[in-house]
Amino acid sequence: MACVKAAHTNIAFFIPHRGCPHRCSFCDQRAISGEGHFLTPEAVGEQLKAAFSRDLNPESTEIAFFGGSFTCLPQREMEGFLQAAFPYVQSGKCRGIRVSTRPDGISKPILDLLSRYGVTAIELGAQSLDDKVLQINGRGHTAEDVRTASEEIRRYPGNPFSLGLQIMTGLPGEDEQSRELTQKAALSIHPDTLRLYPTVVIRGTELARWMEEGNYRPPDLEETVAFAAPMLERYEKAGIRIIRAGLHASRELEAEMLGGAYHPAFRELCQSELFRRKLEKALAGQPKGKGILTVHPRFVSIAVGQKRKNLLWAEKQGYSFKIRTDETLEPGEFKLNLEN
Repeated sequence: MACVKAAHTNIAFFIPHRGCPHRCSFCDQRAISGEGHFLTPEAVGEQLKAAFSRDLNPESTEIAFFGGSFTCLPQREMEGFLQAAFPYVQSGKCRGIRVSTRPDGISKPILDLLSRYGVTAIELGAQSLDDKVLQINGRGHTAEDVRTASEEIRRYPGNPFSLGLQIMTGLPGEDEQSRELTQKAALSIHPDTLRLYPTVVIRGTELARWMEEGNYRPPDLEETVAFAAPMLERYEKAGIRIIRAGLHASRELEAEMLGGAYHPAFRELCQSELFRRKLEKALAGQPKGKGILTVHPRFVSIAVGQKRKNLLWAEKQGYSFKIRTDETLEPGEFKLNLEN
């Protein structure tokens, strides 16, 4: 049976490599999604019937088609999937349909079709907005294609679509300048949502071959968190909603991974890194010693850090903190009281 994942109120179907005219350097979506079977519109219909037999909140429930390039599927197949999902939109049992696709898989006829069948969110797999990085990794599209597709989606009559971008960081050819170029371009496009994926090397991919030949070293987890954390903060400050940071946890991915930056709580690691940097600024010039660090109750694990990383860092700087909580603080805020 094809893989269906219900995370929160998302009913997600994965169609690995289907419709995609390219095999990018990093891509092995069967390992990423855990999907190894051929998904059909009939199977989608059956599994949606089972999913909606449960009590779901229509306002937060969404049907999603991920993996592959949905709008590059043969039209009959794409329309078959949409026809299986659309009745649940029509009947008000869900708020809409989400699809992911390539930037060069967007056109006016495609948008007409998606609009007709109740698609409300389109995510573009941009990965990078540096043409050099896109070319090295065999993406088969340009940064301009991303901008053009985003404009087409935004300008569609009635504005029925939420625009999402998927960005991957740590790919071959990427450096600090390239990351800055991608981020500035993404901020200029200003999507409604964004997913940030660190590069993970999967067995059987071009990245795996390049790594084994010594031609590519993927940034490890610590390196990636160091440059991804401020990226996430910058997007969020611009009002872009981050709906995913890091790859979904899966046994298949962990079994096939050869290197790169994977952690099931990648976003929390980034938040913890940002907290440490803010704490470092607050401690600048302060006398060493003991103190009380007060945070919102939901922020304790982030303040402490994975394996007490932030507290251990503080100890190396000459500070010893006890953690206290205060519900009146905003998540991310903290109060610092040092003993004289």
